[in-house]
Amino acid sequence: MTTLIVAAVVVILLLWAASIYNRLVSLRNRFKNGFAQIDVQLKRRYDLIPNLVETAKGYLAHERQTLELVINARNTAFAAAGKAAQAPGNAAAMQQLSSAEAGLSGALTKLFALSEAYPDLKANQTMMQLSEELSSTENKVAFARQAYNDNVMEFNTRVESFPDNIFADMFGFTLAELLALENPVEERKAPKVSFS
Repeated sequence: MTTLIVAAVVVILLLWAASIYNRLVSLRNRFKNGFAQIDVQLKRRYDLIPNLVETAKGYLAHERQTLELVINARNTAFAAAGKAAQAPGNAAAMQQLSSAEAGLSGALTKLFALSEAYPDLKANQTMMQLSEELSSTENKVAFARQAYNDNVMEFNTRVESFPDNIFADMFGFTLAELLALENPVEERKAPKVSFS
């Protein structure tokens, strides 16, 4: 009888541990999926930028430095996004992506501010369409980042909470990094991308 009780307790403990493990795996997969949604929108953004620069190139021929700054910032952000996509939640990758995205946002802000001085560029149909798509994509990135951060917070709460933290350590679950704004005050000043 004692052996049966001990066996039942062991089975219950194993099932309990398995449920904690499965919940942690599920939460980790949710935040990885959340980052995949960010990645889709970032790739769309990165694909729009060369078209935007090509459209502006004819009008801003003597502003070559600004155009090169945008392309270099785009390439840096693209590379950082690739590294972050390989390890969503990794602190170094998320910080590098955040920094690269801040640089890209700054370069785009400079391009749009400069383009205000060129009425023909502002009136260009392609430029207006690209800026509209970029603005829409920026909104989608913000929503995807919010969903990712919500999932990371839920995962991190479980990893740090008792008794899940015991099993998280045992099974190698580590805290995930939020995708934070590099410069929150500056980023909240959304660049005007309307050419109307």
